[in-house]
Amino acid sequence: MGKTISEKIFSRASGKDAYKGDIVIANVDGAMMHDGMAKLVLDAFHEMGGKQLWDPSKVAAVIDHVAPSANEAISVVQKNLREFALKHGVNFFEVGSGVCHQLMIESGLVFPGGLVVGSDSHTCTYGAVGAFATGIGSTEMAAVFLSGKLWFKVPETLKISVEGKLPPMVFPKDVILKIVGTVKADGANYKAIEYCGSTVREMDVEGRLTLSNMAIEMGAKTGLIEPDRKTLAYLRSLGHTAQMGYKSDEDAEYFQKLFLDVSDLEPQVACPDLVDNVKPVSEVEGKEVNQVFLGSCTNGRLSDLRVAAKILRGNKVKRGVRVIVTPASRMVYMQALKEGLIEIFLDAGCAVCNPGCGPCAGGHQGILASGEVCVSTSNRNFKARMGSAESQIFLVSPATAAASAVEGKLTDPRRLLKEA
Repeated sequence: MGKTISEKIFSRASGKDAYKGDIVIANVDGAMMHDGMAKLVLDAFHEMGGKQLWDPSKVAAVIDHVAPSANEAISVVQKNLREFALKHGVNFFEVGSGVCHQLMIESGLVFPGGLVVGSDSHTCTYGAVGAFATGIGSTEMAAVFLSGKLWFKVPETLKISVEGKLPPMVFPKDVILKIVGTVKADGANYKAIEYCGSTVREMDVEGRLTLSNMAIEMGAKTGLIEPDRKTLAYLRSLGHTAQMGYKSDEDAEYFQKLFLDVSDLEPQVACPDLVDNVKPVSEVEGKEVNQVFLGSCTNGRLSDLRVAAKILRGNKVKRGVRVIVTPASRMVYMQALKEGLIEIFLDAGCAVCNPGCGPCAGGHQGILASGEVCVSTSNRNFKARMGSAESQIFLVSPATAAASAVEGKLTDPRRLLKEA
């Protein structure tokens, strides 16, 4: 019987012939924690009598969720994380470095065929380069730090084939919002998702990262994409070499197979207060907006900033609307500076912040007041995610976000620009 990508990765990592449903003890190739979960992880590590890490070169510690710190309590957590990272010699990313998931890709700690865990549910993002990557709990992470191993139940796989040429002003974010709206928040519980099809093959790796990032919004453990030449070229552009990784066998068994034709897809919007409450923009446009957020581990990469800048160039943010732009990493920020994108945002009236999670984490930037509406390129719109429980968050693509900023209301980007 053939194997899926997940089954092949777990077979390698565990040293046994692994199939769906098997319980395996697997060797971990990379582990990440950030400041949002650092206290719990470090407390568990010390309670277990932790003295040293199994392999510091495979561990990353990132300060990104509330960066810079918003209060003394958070500063204490970040101080302890900083001291732990420096003491043990792990890969440490200080305030301003960027979002943990972007940094894991940029740093080379993730590679095709690898098994990576993180103290964050959106660790599934790394599946875009063919790694099995998933979020785990704080106690589990402490155990990984000590042993380099963790037990897993090999998941079944949901195969999602996406076909067709994306229409103008429709982007990977629209595709994944459509998928989440179709599968629903619990439609892939404890499953691995494999994204495939001609549309996915045509996407650049940054677009694929957007797809994989939101696998968790369907309950999935990870969102995998078969690595190809684009994958290796992307990793090479970051200064890393990698092998091709794995692809599923033709006779591999799947939990379910879904098909999506995006040839006529229009921009999508996830409406409050659930990520799977997805509607075409034509059904919701006109909603007045107070804040627009462009950034996060979903859509803070260079290609996302380029799309938004193309719409904002020569335009101004609508009076009464604030726009917060947060590049996903320092590397992204510097390239955006070189390309003049930051100047475009500033000329339009945007506030450009340091790389990090920013408003998405709801910790210190872009906090919403009661009754306010935010259009966001992030991945979650739960009640009180960004502040008041009486505020509303609409999830969109960078193009829809930029168009809404100009118009001051939820706007179909096709009205402002035919192509981006």
